[in-house]
Amino acid sequence: MGELRILAGLVVVVALLVGGCGGSQQMVVYNQPTSIYSTMDSTSLVYTNPRAASPLNDHPLRWVAFMGNPLGVAVDYFVNRPIYFVTSLMPGVFGYNSEDAMVDSQRWTLASP
Repeated sequence: MGELRILAGLVVVVALLVGGCGGSQQMVVYNQPTSIYSTMDSTSLVYTNPRAASPLNDHPLRWVAFMGNPLGVAVDYFVNRPIYFVTSLMPGVFGYNSEDAMVDSQRWTLASP
C-alpha cells in the first residue's frame, strides 16, 4: 500500500513538471533598443540623448522623494551620525564592529569633494 502511494506521488510530480510550461504559449516580442548603449552606462551620455531613454511621465512619488531628500539628509546628520559617533566611543558596550567603522568611514561629508 505504501509503495502505491509513493508511485502515485511520483506520477503527480512528473505530471506537474512536464505539464508546467505546456499550458500557455507566449509570443516573445522583440523591441529594438534606441541605442546600442545601456542607459545605465556612464558613457551613454556621450553617445545618446538621455531624455530619449527616460520615461515620458515620471512617477508622482519621485517628486515626493525629491522634496523629502533634504529631510532624510537632516536626519542622517543630526540623528544617525551622532549615534555612530557615540557607539564608536564604546564599541564593546554597543557592539560597534569593524564593518560599522568601514560604513561610517565611507560616508559623504561636507568637507569631501
